[in-house]
Amino acid sequence: MSQQLQKQITLFSLTMIAVGSSIGSGVFRTPSEIAGYLPTTGWMLGVWVVGGFVALCGALTFAEISSSFQKAGGFYVFLKEAFGDLPAFLYGWSMLLVINTGSLAALSLVFTSYLNELIPISESSQLIVAVLTITLLTIMNVLGVKWGSFFASVFTSAKLIGIAIVVFIGFLMATQDFSLFDFTWTTNSYQLPLVSSFGLALIGVSFSYGGYQHATFIAAEVKDADRVVPRAMLLGIGIVCLAYVTINVAYLKLLPIEKIAASTGVASEAISTVWGLGAKFISFLIVLSVLGTIGIYILTAPRIYFAMAEDGLFFKQFAQIHPRFQTPFWAIIFQSFWTILLLIFWKTFSNLITYVVFVDTAFFFLTAATIFSFRKRKLSRNYSTLAYPITPLVFMAMSAFVVVNTLIEKPEQAIAGLVFLALGGGAYVYFKRSGK
Repeated sequence: MSQQLQKQITLFSLTMIAVGSSIGSGVFRTPSEIAGYLPTTGWMLGVWVVGGFVALCGALTFAEISSSFQKAGGFYVFLKEAFGDLPAFLYGWSMLLVINTGSLAALSLVFTSYLNELIPISESSQLIVAVLTITLLTIMNVLGVKWGSFFASVFTSAKLIGIAIVVFIGFLMATQDFSLFDFTWTTNSYQLPLVSSFGLALIGVSFSYGGYQHATFIAAEVKDADRVVPRAMLLGIGIVCLAYVTINVAYLKLLPIEKIAASTGVASEAISTVWGLGAKFISFLIVLSVLGTIGIYILTAPRIYFAMAEDGLFFKQFAQIHPRFQTPFWAIIFQSFWTILLLIFWKTFSNLITYVVFVDTAFFFLTAATIFSFRKRKLSRNYSTLAYPITPLVFMAMSAFVVVNTLIEKPEQAIAGLVFLALGGGAYVYFKRSGK
């Protein structure tokens, strides 16, 4: 059925999807947590640079892998081709029950909290607004991929302009003096050693950088996908790295690191030091940014469930294409239904992103490993990873570090992710038998 998915996405649209799916709430929300774990300027900026380098290694690796495939499903397809049905199914299962829907729920919480800064909303009404937002964007994405990609392009362009304004203000108007190379370390308020603190800070950084891989999920709807998808990912992660490092420098030029660590809205508080209306502007920027990312996540991930259903490994309804709008409408609708359930039952941002990043990073590790299988099989490709095999090995090593450190320091959320994976094993057996 994948031939029924229309090829309407261009390089610009896909690059905006890669950028927009990465720049959501993370860079506006997580710097406070990161400064709490790493309370010196050198380490705080260093973890963003390391995270960007790791993300670039990942993008270089996945660019080569994606150049060999033009199917809907991205990582699901790569895992299936390299390692078989079970790992691929568990990835799709995790995307639906943990990774994508958990991210959507976390983003929705940020969206309503910052919307409240612009338009006062009672706490009881914020959940209703979040649910309505998910519902409206679901309807838009059911109506067609062209609407979804246009929405992504407009909102991503707007958020990049907004970030540029923040950076401009921070670099030219701030008076705060700090050292880029202050790597002194005693301890932090959590009384954790440097290695553990760095690993926990990488959770927020990984959440912020993650998302560029969504460009691979919709390859079947991209014109000249074998060339465009790798280019879009590399362009996208380059833009995101530049944006994240420069905006964190701007934060440090506007606020002392102690205030960043204590802040509940670092972006708003930082800009407000030199611009009276800065808090309102930042709230508006974050609302736009998060809304755009929610729209992209609703657009892209259902193509994984679609691919799984085509293979007989998921509910057959997920492979149904809407006769008029040419979208996998049941996959889109069910994803949003599960997101709303997570919103209702798991309400804190920190728990959600830890739960998401633990499982997501594990599959990043496994998917990066597929490059060695595909190289051995000598699959045709239009792009070769720079500095192979060092690039994928660096990415895999850092991914493994995040997974192990999370399991040690945040066992509750990590174990919750493992439980869903175990349930996925049982679901795989069921769907495999049903398929036969």
